[in-house]
Amino acid sequence: MKKLSFLIAFILPITSVCGFYLGTYWNLLTPFFVFVLLPVLDLAVGKDESNPEEIYFLQLQKEDYYKIITFLWTFVQTCFLIWALYVVAVSDLGTLDAILFTASVGLVTGGIGITVAHELGHKNSRVEQFLSKLLLLQVSYLHFYIEHNRGHHVNVATEEDPASSKENESFYRFYPRTVVGSYLSAWRLESVRLNRSGLSFFHYKNEMIQFTFFQFIGIALIFCFSWALQETIVWEGFRSDVLRPVLFFLAQSVFGFSLLEAVNYVEHYGLQRKKQPSGKFERVMPIHSWNQNYFLSNAFLFQLQRHSDHHANAGRRYQTLRHYEEAPQLPFGYELMILIALVPPLWFKIVNPILEEWKSKSID
Repeated sequence: MKKLSFLIAFILPITSVCGFYLGTYWNLLTPFFVFVLLPVLDLAVGKDESNPEEIYFLQLQKEDYYKIITFLWTFVQTCFLIWALYVVAVSDLGTLDAILFTASVGLVTGGIGITVAHELGHKNSRVEQFLSKLLLLQVSYLHFYIEHNRGHHVNVATEEDPASSKENESFYRFYPRTVVGSYLSAWRLESVRLNRSGLSFFHYKNEMIQFTFFQFIGIALIFCFSWALQETIVWEGFRSDVLRPVLFFLAQSVFGFSLLEAVNYVEHYGLQRKKQPSGKFERVMPIHSWNQNYFLSNAFLFQLQRHSDHHANAGRRYQTLRHYEEAPQLPFGYELMILIALVPPLWFKIVNPILEEWKSKSID
């Protein structure tokens, strides 16, 4: 059952397509599934705190089935986004339809797409790294590939990490800090890497320059795609609706990477690594990330909610991630915690007492 449960993510493209063709408020099918039905099912099905048996760990880590699921998702999402761009280009959507459809698509590309990109981006395989970048390109967040692996995983739970939220910091204060800070951090990390190799900042091997180029090429291709679909274009009468797919792509990108940053806010809120006498921070341990083990939402997010093990052992594939009882535990799955984070007084009221209680137990 657990093996098949990871296929639950593929429900989202289906609900999004169905919502579009059923029209207007049916576009809420995808948000309803994520933010209403899934939390209810979490409570009904319960938690899974079991860990892979050590004797089967290597076998499970190498099993191709789990890798194929991530490859399949990349193919499905790419086709899904092309379809979404097509229907936006040829349909006369009203404002409400456009907003709801954009949110629906953003939940697919951001909610699951970035999660899969995150999983693939940690692997040494060139194929998996390429697929990770392909998914991040679809939400205009390619710099995440650099900053997350070489920045966030090094500086997590410290003042130096823009993706680690501080205690009593609201999501709305955290959001601009992490979006801008992570982007600038990626440029700095590339500059340091090139400098160590004796290369100029403006060298063609600068991945941030490459990523920027490919992002603009992608947007240009969407514009050309839209232009080709318009049947009544005349040079002297440029039609503004040619830009619709481009604006839609950018809007769903913002929605998608905003979900990522909401998850970042939840994952490390208020947790700090201690600074040692040497001036260096203690090593990253499972206690520096929040954990959650609701069976369905964990499967839905490829066990991202077992974030403690991920940071302690970044090379582990999602199917082998373990539960750590000593890590701070979220009261609900990510989907519900994101909604709570959008209401800072409610977030502080629910999470701060859990954080303080966990801190006191850790000290004891």
